[in-house]
Amino acid sequence: MTPTLTELEPTALRLYDGAVRRLGIVDLGSGTARLVVYVYEPGKQFRLVDEIRETVRLGEGLATQGRLTPEGMQRALSALKLYADFAQATELDEMRVMVTSAGRDAENGAEFMREVRKLGLPVQVLSGENEARYGVLAVANSFTFNDAWVMDLGGGSAQLSRMQARQYHQGQAYPLGAVRLTEMFLKSNPPKKGEVEDLERFVRKEMKDVLAQVRADPLPLVAMGGTVRNLAKLVQKKRDYPLDLVHGYFLGSADLEELVGGLVQRSTEERRDIEGLQADRADVIAAGGLVYRTVLREGGLEGLWISGQGVREGAFYHEFLPPPHLLGDVRGFYVRNLFARYPQDYGHTARVRNFCRLLFRLLEPLHGYGKAEEQLLDEAALLHDIGMSVGYYDHHKHGEYLVMSAAIPGLTHREQALLGLLVRYHRKGEPRPGVYRSVLQDGDNKRLLRLVSLLRISEYLERSRAGRVEGLEADLGHKQVRLSLRAAEEPWVEISETSKQARLFQQAFGRELLVEWSPPA
Repeated sequence: MTPTLTELEPTALRLYDGAVRRLGIVDLGSGTARLVVYVYEPGKQFRLVDEIRETVRLGEGLATQGRLTPEGMQRALSALKLYADFAQATELDEMRVMVTSAGRDAENGAEFMREVRKLGLPVQVLSGENEARYGVLAVANSFTFNDAWVMDLGGGSAQLSRMQARQYHQGQAYPLGAVRLTEMFLKSNPPKKGEVEDLERFVRKEMKDVLAQVRADPLPLVAMGGTVRNLAKLVQKKRDYPLDLVHGYFLGSADLEELVGGLVQRSTEERRDIEGLQADRADVIAAGGLVYRTVLREGGLEGLWISGQGVREGAFYHEFLPPPHLLGDVRGFYVRNLFARYPQDYGHTARVRNFCRLLFRLLEPLHGYGKAEEQLLDEAALLHDIGMSVGYYDHHKHGEYLVMSAAIPGLTHREQALLGLLVRYHRKGEPRPGVYRSVLQDGDNKRLLRLVSLLRISEYLERSRAGRVEGLEADLGHKQVRLSLRAAEEPWVEISETSKQARLFQQAFGRELLVEWSPPA
């Protein structure tokens, strides 16, 4: 029986066809303040549309004085005034301000909060547990781990939490922020060996119990925050990593050891000259790196996973999704969310997608692939024409850029690279791994060739974009594959254009391809 074509789900097709909201979230940390703005349709789709980052160093002096300095408070208030003005000018529906460790730990935190409220902003001082809960929520909705350790290191504190069944299970905040530890221990420039040892000893003491749990229960460790992202980017640059993606990157302990060892030997001024290191982190990044190095050593871990999402995203998911605020399918959601951003010929996309599914199953005896490849091919079919939103000419190249321009949570970097390549070669060209070669695995060149062949044939079976081919049948011979197109009238364009892919098919499957019309009985 020949499978019939079905349409894509309507909810995956239109951008913001319901009530649209614009939400601003401010994370006021000990080192930086950041405003992010989301446009979203609750529970369906969203876009990050703006971001403003300010270096405030609110927690400066807190470690030694126990109080916020007038200068630090003024910098933070100036940033909040900027955000309040932005919210008014852009007519945000809502803006939420979250204050983390500096606001909750300082003796004069209440005084600072009174000044913040004078600005008319809705503000919340997050407890250490709530901050950790938001971090876990971000990981649960941007990774496919069910269980993990989640660590968030900021300027004033670090949280280490246990995620169990994608829910916050337990966690604690520790006085181990990069700004705080720099002031407490790394007083020399560059730090002395004894200062480094004292800092690491303090970390081991503060986290003794939880690190024993990590060693006994060695789950994946997911780390978030600007410090660890910058550390990862420095390692990627040194290794000539081909992808400009940090979310989902695995930072190995050996690479971290080498990087941190070099950072502590340099002065702040010398660190500022390191390409890729954010200038406003040059004085504190070594302390943050030492914390992570100690955690990996004491926890017996081979490395950690980098999260590009954090407390802000966790707070957003809390608004975006109904309780328990979890995406049912992380990978599927983010692929559809990317698709929804760009104008599409939805009928054409649906038919190409269904041809891919049908061809994959009909030719399974030739390729032998399973669910992982079928899912990747289906995602490529869904996204293959998103580059048309830029322009027809070179839309395959535009599509690859859009697929690779930002991390797609739920996909590994290897899977995302393969997805980008499938979109790139969906209409022409000889499939090559190119710059992505180093992130691919053995067998991926052949996998790419075969999946591209299926996607391209599916594209040309829909060459007229008129839905003339209603179904397919395949006769698999030892030397030839006969592809019969079921259609009411002879689809000359589709037969001609699909037949031109015979050479690619031969390379992929070692068979000749014959395309013919199967007239109705």
